[in-house]
Amino acid sequence: MIEAQTTRPASAATRVVDVLLVSFNSAHLIDELRKTLDQAEREGFTLRVLAVDNASSDGSGEKMRTGLPCEVFIQNTQNVGFGRANNQLLEHVRSDYVLLLNTDAFMAPGTLGKSLAYMDAHPRCGILGVRLTHADGTLQPSRRSFPTPLTAFLRRTGLQRLLPVRGARLDSEEDHDQEAECDWVTGCYYLVRRAVLDEIGLFDPRFFLYCEEVDHCRRARDAGWSVAYLPSATVVHLGGESAKSVSALSQERQISVIQTESELLYTRKHFGLAGVWAHLALVLLGDGILAAKDLLKGRAASARKQFQCSRVTFQLARTTSFGSQPTR
Repeated sequence: MIEAQTTRPASAATRVVDVLLVSFNSAHLIDELRKTLDQAEREGFTLRVLAVDNASSDGSGEKMRTGLPCEVFIQNTQNVGFGRANNQLLEHVRSDYVLLLNTDAFMAPGTLGKSLAYMDAHPRCGILGVRLTHADGTLQPSRRSFPTPLTAFLRRTGLQRLLPVRGARLDSEEDHDQEAECDWVTGCYYLVRRAVLDEIGLFDPRFFLYCEEVDHCRRARDAGWSVAYLPSATVVHLGGESAKSVSALSQERQISVIQTESELLYTRKHFGLAGVWAHLALVLLGDGILAAKDLLKGRAASARKQFQCSRVTFQLARTTSFGSQPTR
């Protein structure tokens, strides 16, 4: 399924950081990605670039292999998902710190240095995320709370305003201006201490896409490590770039199914079968509430569509044996 090759040894002259990259139809981003990596090296770091291409159809693999200073490059013959692709690189990790970086995430000057300085100053911090922005500079929430069936229901229906349950408020309402420990951070810029990987590993392979970093942060915190958010370091994250090569409608449907499946798998893993049943009941109740709101506003067509979430969720509950096994 894969072929690996070694192309360049890392220098020991400066501090070394392993950078894990996974590409999927992101050839148009490789040149800009190279600039952000070169910038970090000019700031005094040696980056060991470990890369996987997930069976791209746009030449991403070849462009990544030839356009980046990859010490390890793996070409997959099928798309194995984000988490599993990163796991393929785990055996090649050598440095004390490992940075998972999306191909559409670009570090502002000083970001890596500030991140490592924070980790050095906080020896029990196992995972660090930073301030994310869109290309226009607007905030992209990255400091988040662990989801539960109840908090997911409250957020989806807007009832978190009436029931202030811990972890229910929207990610955009979190304080993104202050350093803080948090539940989890998004995986587009995900700095992990090597000791964490030695203790708990990287991503659970049952997650094809979505929830892998939520689960990983939860396992790290359960093992006694903290997860932190650092606003003084910034990354521009474009988001959704890989999807542009696929039909928008089919991609939207596919991502909805993948995300729903991951939510079921995560719920079963951390809340058991009872949690899955609670999740299913709250999804159905949430659809009913949203449909009722639409009907009150005279949007009958929209009200009918609300139950699409329930249909997809209940179908996947059956095919995943109520969240106990993945379908891909």
